[in-house]
Amino acid sequence: MPLLSAAAEVRENAYAPYSQFRVGAAVRGASGAIYRGCNVENVAYPEGTCAEAGAIAAMVAAGETEILEVCVIADSPTPVPPCGGCRQKLAEFARHDVPVTLATVSGQQLQTTVGDLLPGRFDAGHMERAT
Repeated sequence: MPLLSAAAEVRENAYAPYSQFRVGAAVRGASGAIYRGCNVENVAYPEGTCAEAGAIAAMVAAGETEILEVCVIADSPTPVPPCGGCRQKLAEFARHDVPVTLATVSGQQLQTTVGDLLPGRFDAGHMERAT
């Protein structure tokens, strides 16, 4: 199943009774497997879960820790990028050159990379102690 189709399919399962803004995400792991996630809202904002975070959690739960490709889809006038927190989550598991497709249900697409979504990202190298 192509990544965009997986993201579009799981978007239908989103739990968005407050915003009515359903988002689907899919990531391809190093094994080639596709992991999907949808947004899950909660009346106690901001206790919900973003679609990208759900897809990453599914990947990690399956034993993988490397993302090779990302797709996010929403019903919006233009492609919707991941929030700041999800950009950092994607950067944890994906190299800067990993392709990201941002799409709308009407067919618009924007191609970018994890590095372009989060320039100057914080990574483990920042946690090394100076000698």
